Amino acid sequence: MAAPQKKVIVTCAITGGIHTPSMSPHLPITPKQIEDEAVAAAEAGASIVHLHARNPETGQPSQDPALFRQFLPQIAARSDVIINLTTGGAPNMLVEERLQPALELKPEIASLNMGSMNFGLYPMLARQKEFKHDWERPYLEGSEDRVFRNTFKEIRYILESCADNGTRFEIECYDTSHLYTAAHFIDRGILKPPFFIQSVFGLLGGIGTHPEDVQHMRRTAERLFGSDYYWSVLGAGRSQMPLATMSATMGGNVRVGLEDSLWDGPGQLATSNAQQVRRVVDILRSLNLQVATPDETREMLKLKGKNAVAF
Repeated sequence: MAAPQKKVIVTCAITGGIHTPSMSPHLPITPKQIEDEAVAAAEAGASIVHLHARNPETGQPSQDPALFRQFLPQIAARSDVIINLTTGGAPNMLVEERLQPALELKPEIASLNMGSMNFGLYPMLARQKEFKHDWERPYLEGSEDRVFRNTFKEIRYILESCADNGTRFEIECYDTSHLYTAAHFIDRGILKPPFFIQSVFGLLGGIGTHPEDVQHMRRTAERLFGSDYYWSVLGAGRSQMPLATMSATMGGNVRVGLEDSLWDGPGQLATSNAQQVRRVVDILRSLNLQVATPDETREMLKLKGKNAVAF
């Protein structure tokens, strides 16, 4: 069985780089917008904020550590929230570029994808007809012929490069094969428990969103990781709240945020990350579940603490 827990970890993915072009007026782009959205999400109940950076002029995802430095110290000064930096960046970036923020800034936790995959965002073109920036339409169109690379060598490179920083990982698994990849690196002694397994559902190229898909991922994780892991669920798009609810009822944790879904209901754009956090917190409380604080989450995941980062 997964590690016992009395409280649910809520992660909020604030702005996105992999999943989300800047197709909503509510998506934070500038450093100040990202800062304010992260702090508001924490105040709403998120104990972890998962962060990308954007070029404030074009809205494009960027892994320039200098951009991260424009909002990370401010978030840390205003909130006790756990800051989780992406190593995913965007599928058109090389692994060396994707790694730089986590390598230089030494966060408590960073995301890490567990496999190469087709990453089809082009179906969004059927719903989105107008774009603010010139790069957005080609980015979506190009995803029909784009592979998001995360080879065994690249995964090992990220894990070993960050080993001396004390950074732990949100292990992102878009299919059951990614769970087995995580188990492979555990067997090699490169990943250490407790493991924070983020199961991702609903991205074209990964596992679907049927309840049986969720149950299958959970059963596989139980078999591979036993009591050494905490399980969390990310449902993309319209699946965000239904799958978060399902995860909670199965003893898991949840991830929401504008990176994963721009919506707050059919045809209704979410106006903020905090709005989604409040919604999922209300769901958790209606299930008689308690939300973990940042310090409780640090203890559960054995994080190094906010004073040991480099920002």
